[in-house]
Amino acid sequence: MQEHAFKIAVISSSLMLMTVGSASAAAEHSFSFMMVVSPAARTCLPKASAKVQITLSGAADDMSIVATGLPPNTDFGLFVIQRPQPPFGVSWYEGDVPSDVNGDAIQHFRGRFSIETFAVAPGVAPAPVIFTSPIPDASINPPFNPIQTYHLGLWFKSPSDAQRVGCPNTTTPFSGAHNAGIQVLNTSNFPPLAGPLCPCPF
Repeated sequence: MQEHAFKIAVISSSLMLMTVGSASAAAEHSFSFMMVVSPAARTCLPKASAKVQITLSGAADDMSIVATGLPPNTDFGLFVIQRPQPPFGVSWYEGDVPSDVNGDAIQHFRGRFSIETFAVAPGVAPAPVIFTSPIPDASINPPFNPIQTYHLGLWFKSPSDAQRVGCPNTTTPFSGAHNAGIQVLNTSNFPPLAGPLCPCPF
């Protein structure tokens, strides 16, 4: 009980620091938003949520995520995605968000999380095939113009972890070895073409 109270205090302190960071930076350079439970996880993880703070700082941006209501001691993968729900569109692996014994998680990432967040494939090129199962790597890419990726999604890194807490054990490609579980959180509380990474004047 004491450990849980201490953890909640740490999370509260983190949120306060995120707020202080927002106040100390120019208003247009710092913003926050919530992630909500994905449809596939609503019955098994109804209380899961996350607050995300982004600070734009020139050469690279900082993103902090504080999540609660997750299964304890479980690994999750965070992705920057084109759309918050299927078919997701272009997606790229940002990193891991492990939960602690109380189902809370705090993680920090540094990268590009702004109007300039995008993927592009100017032409067709061979790609390395490292993983062949359960979802194999593509050996060649399709060409596409710049595609802006303004949403976030959080996935179970393992279908068995999802099944353990009563969620569907569907296998998805959203982990380093392309053997992830279902999506737990996303940013579908924002319009599909106006994700929170870009507070753009749509």
